[in-house]
Amino acid sequence: MTNEEMQRLSGTRIAPYIHVATVLIGKNRMGGGNMFRHQLDTMAILVDYGYINSILLKASLIHDVLEDIPDFNHNIILGIDYESHLVYELVREVTKKQGETKGDFLTRILEIGSWNAKILKVADRISNMISLGFVNTSEFVKRYTDETEKYIYPIADLVSKDMFRELQDLVNSRRKYLEDIAKIKSSEAYTDSSDFI
Repeated sequence: MTNEEMQRLSGTRIAPYIHVATVLIGKNRMGGGNMFRHQLDTMAILVDYGYINSILLKASLIHDVLEDIPDFNHNIILGIDYESHLVYELVREVTKKQGETKGDFLTRILEIGSWNAKILKVADRISNMISLGFVNTSEFVKRYTDETEKYIYPIADLVSKDMFRELQDLVNSRRKYLEDIAKIKSSEAYTDSSDFI
């Protein structure tokens, strides 16, 4: 991290946004952990890739609040600081609308999403793909990796070749996991059927 980036980061007041994100503590994720930690992971991914933009970092900390806490009072966000209206708009942009399919939502981000929305969605997906290492439902892992290839790869390819490569590595590792599971199941099926011979 450059000195300039470090100064920008140290000048970003994020504690009030972390406080808002605490409404997600205890909200479980399929991959384990909870939604609060996922918000922090997403922000850490952005910092790791050098996206030291106060609006983007603040939004990353609360990007799932509106979707996962339907009755959340958005005025709490709007009253935080001078950037909160921009943070709120970015969070709304990366929130799936009621009745919107996942495919339509991700296509909307790709086609008309702001640059920050695209970056945030890719960081969010990297965090989600890492969590897939703790999911033991093969069907979910397959669907999620397929969805990542179809919808997130094009977004990642636009915003960051490095993030795109990380996503490819994560998808490849999850595909390898699925192959290993299939081999184990096949081996178990073979062993079970040989018991009858």
